[in-house]
Amino acid sequence: MEEVELEIPQEDSPQEAGTLAAANNANQNEAAPRNMIAEWTITILLLLFGTTTLVQAFVIPTGSMEDTLLVGDHLLVDKLAYAPPGQLSKFVLPYSPIKRGDIIVFRWPSDIKLTFVKRVIGIPGDHIRLEDKALYRNGKKITEPYKYHKNDSYDSYRDNFPSSPNANVEGGALEMLQSHVVGREIVVPENCYFAMGDNRDYSLDSRYWGFVPRQNIIGKPLIIYWSYETTTEMLSSPSISAEHLKDLAFNFFRKTRWQRSFQLIRGFPSPE
Repeated sequence: MEEVELEIPQEDSPQEAGTLAAANNANQNEAAPRNMIAEWTITILLLLFGTTTLVQAFVIPTGSMEDTLLVGDHLLVDKLAYAPPGQLSKFVLPYSPIKRGDIIVFRWPSDIKLTFVKRVIGIPGDHIRLEDKALYRNGKKITEPYKYHKNDSYDSYRDNFPSSPNANVEGGALEMLQSHVVGREIVVPENCYFAMGDNRDYSLDSRYWGFVPRQNIIGKPLIIYWSYETTTEMLSSPSISAEHLKDLAFNFFRKTRWQRSFQLIRGFPSPE
């Protein structure tokens, strides 16, 4: 079992309009069951026929994506989702481009031996900034129903970005701040993505280590196959500790989050 994210949290809109809206809602309501059936069909096929080439298991050891993903969530990741489509496979397999709002699994740019999971906030060409914790993309304030703020304190770099770093940042972040800031906004370059955690106040993300190169992206989380209430410390070791095994032996049924089992993991498409 490979672990996702080994990281240190940062402290600190007349009648026609109504008719159109109703029609859109009806279309969305009709599409929802179809979308769910498609998602489950893909999931089942990958589970039945997948190997590590198609699907890989990960566990979440930190809280940077809470409350979307929790510490102890065990995931299956679709490694074909963003793969380049082939001549024939593009008609069979569900390849898709990386979109704003997608949750991605990737090799950390600062150390590719470590694997992170974050949400895509900016795609190539996007202009990104944060003002008082609010996201602005391409000049528009973005609604983010998935994000959480669990710290009322203010941090000049974390909450108003880009700005001068007030903490240690990785070399990729320094290069981003030096070469990709235009008019007090970060501009995402070609073949790169700007990613952030949903637990916005406690996430080591692109603000601190820079862009995610396209080649570093492994895939997207597909399903939570098991969720166990545990701690970052229990999951920080490369191998399963004796303490963790003891905890599992005595608390498996009590600490398993049964309501999270077999939940599909969806992104939040955002066209802005």
